[in-house]
Amino acid sequence: MKSDPFCSSRAAARELANLYVQQGDPKGWFDMLYRRAGGEAAVIPWADLRPNPHVVEWLSRAALPPRPRPRRALVVGCGLGDDAELLASLGWSVVAFDISPEAIRWARQRFPRSQVDYRAVDLFQAPVEWQRQFDLVVEAYTLQVLPPALRAQAIPLVADWIAVGGLLILVARGREESDPPGQMPWPLTQREVRAFVTAGLDCQIFEDYMDREEPAVRRFRALFGRVEEG
Repeated sequence: MKSDPFCSSRAAARELANLYVQQGDPKGWFDMLYRRAGGEAAVIPWADLRPNPHVVEWLSRAALPPRPRPRRALVVGCGLGDDAELLASLGWSVVAFDISPEAIRWARQRFPRSQVDYRAVDLFQAPVEWQRQFDLVVEAYTLQVLPPALRAQAIPLVADWIAVGGLLILVARGREESDPPGQMPWPLTQREVRAFVTAGLDCQIFEDYMDREEPAVRRFRALFGRVEEG
């Protein structure tokens, strides 16, 4: 029986993540993974070279209201750029960032005529001018590759990028509070997802479902908004 290259890539990524976590550098493994890939997307477990289907499905049925200024979107942990390019094709003015400079170099190489503003940025050191500036923030699969302590720190930072009247679409693996935390990617609990409410957002939609992968994976997909103030 042939080995599954996806399973092999995930196992290698987990081993690398565990090594860096043990060394006290839980974010350092991302750029190393992209550099080790040497241009082979199959080495990156989440690099499907197509937009995230859970984001695509949401966008296909979302009735986003017109805005009086160019709609600005931010893609968190953009990887090789597929979600960012999708939003740009739909008319959004897109900023997309990843902690890995190699991932950003790779995304720019894949889309040399792109209108997306690709940036190598650490989520925890993002520009202060991003605060309350984006009409849509897409966070798919980034929180789940952060250890729980970092995840708790990241949630209010992500929430703060959403403008008044703006939206956040979140997609992540899900688990019960009573379940073991598992391995990277570490599934989120409903309590963690709803921490965005504590961070000042309103939860408009929360979905808990099994996807169509083999084997099926439990997913949480949530839509948050920032309501008008005052």
